[in-house]
Amino acid sequence: MNGLQSKTIMMLGSGELGKEVVLEAQRLGVKTIAVDRYEDAPAMQAAHSSHVVNMLDGTALRALIEQEKPDFIIPEIEAIATETLIEIEKEGFQVVPTANAANLTMDREGIRRLASETLGLPTAKYEFADTLDELKAAIKTIGTPCVIKPIMSSSGKGQSICRSLDDAEFCWNAAMEGGRAQKTRVIIEEFITFESEITLLTVRSVSGTAYCAPIGHIQQDGDYIESWQPHNMTTGQVEQAKNIAKKITDALGGFGLFGVELFITKKGVYFSEVSPRPHDTGMVTMATQDLSEFAIHIRAVLGYPVPEIRLLSPGASRTVKAWEEKSSYEISGVEKALETPGTQVRIFGKPETKTGRRMAVVLNAAPSVQEARELAEKAASAISVTYS
Repeated sequence: MNGLQSKTIMMLGSGELGKEVVLEAQRLGVKTIAVDRYEDAPAMQAAHSSHVVNMLDGTALRALIEQEKPDFIIPEIEAIATETLIEIEKEGFQVVPTANAANLTMDREGIRRLASETLGLPTAKYEFADTLDELKAAIKTIGTPCVIKPIMSSSGKGQSICRSLDDAEFCWNAAMEGGRAQKTRVIIEEFITFESEITLLTVRSVSGTAYCAPIGHIQQDGDYIESWQPHNMTTGQVEQAKNIAKKITDALGGFGLFGVELFITKKGVYFSEVSPRPHDTGMVTMATQDLSEFAIHIRAVLGYPVPEIRLLSPGASRTVKAWEEKSSYEISGVEKALETPGTQVRIFGKPETKTGRRMAVVLNAAPSVQEARELAEKAASAISVTYS
């Protein structure tokens, strides 16, 4: 970097969230290396250098890390050889937030057992299964409806609702097709009737633990389509959410931002999942806060203070998705979308489309959450993914 002495971060996973982390790191003079399993991933388009590697190949991952010698290794996705991260952390490399946190949250079993069995946090009832017969037995134990998910997946892939025992084979096949890393284990969860589901972005830094205003969101087939901030909650619900978030993030340790997913029910707040990294629903913070979740994350990772997090405006985000698998596409309608007051658009620049893949996000800041949601939906409806 022209002779400037700088820290180096290596992003393991280079999607749209990694791209924003890279940009924020560069604003603080940090050298950035983007890594993913495919070429021209979004963060690669912004980073100083990049590599294409199968991150589930521990030998290849180790070789790359030893070659580049980054100061910070920042996992952005779950599909990584986390055993290798644990080994290299013992050898002196710094994994964000910790290698153990990356390993525990890589699959749903590790983090669910930590939350429920070790920390005693309120969660849905759950079972695990390695075969279709075990799944059927677990469904009988949990009852229907229940939610079936692969142990490891992202963006809701492989997730389904089982409404009767007759659905078991369909749900099993969906989990096998949507899961990552050839894992054949699934989690069966009690179906929680919730009033809302939220993300509580929680940051651990030299300044202590801090929280962003709660983010409400709507998911479809397990993947978020809309989020807003702040989500309306009672003081008691907010305190319960913060208490759960602090316990789980303290247990994971390290510095950085965590996306803690929670269910708000009539009986109280339930823990759902946690990501030890910025969260997709948290993209709304690019329109609502003085520091986005990405800016907060990189500050915390570098050991810089995060003395306060200010919500400047209510706001909302709305995703733009593709519904075909193509290597050549265009995103049109941006000009029309930007006619909507308070609107920003982020086009991710992914090299190809896939069914249900997020290709862009629309952000809106407005005087109220309801107005922001309506304006974000209006702007997003003007944008389309077209194919040549």
